[in-house]
Amino acid sequence: MTLMDVLVDFARTGRIGPLHCGMPLTEAEDLLGPGRPHPAIRLKGPDIDGYPYSWGGLELVVTQRAVSGIWISLWPGSTAKLPSLVLAESESFEATVAREELVTALDTAGCEHHVNDTLTFGEQSSILTRPADVCAVFSLPGRDNHVPHRDRHYLDVMHKRTA
Repeated sequence: MTLMDVLVDFARTGRIGPLHCGMPLTEAEDLLGPGRPHPAIRLKGPDIDGYPYSWGGLELVVTQRAVSGIWISLWPGSTAKLPSLVLAESESFEATVAREELVTALDTAGCEHHVNDTLTFGEQSSILTRPADVCAVFSLPGRDNHVPHRDRHYLDVMHKRTA
């Protein structure tokens, strides 16, 4: 399985393997191992809502000790990490995904997507998938991003949140 396979499956289903919004954090930690809690969680305790637990480039936002959001964060032009449950046999991977590459992969998979007007402005663009409601946000590369084409939009984050 490749990173693109993981991204397309997430866009189509709103799930990353067995991970899904609504599952208890304890169940996610049973699958992934203990996550790195956001500093606010360490400061205020595990009952504070809306902050993520992290596993490299994967973040699970937690509300009332249940997963309320799933985020895959990428850093174009760099190497990133995802847990082996998400991207098997790959401790690290090339994190550069051009918008056109993801859109083509979604089209090939038959995954419906539309421009997300709310998050498309300036040097940023976004799409929203249907029916899973996964949001992908792209931007032009920053000065420190080592990418092949400086004028193309690259994936920064894909996420799904519960209502």
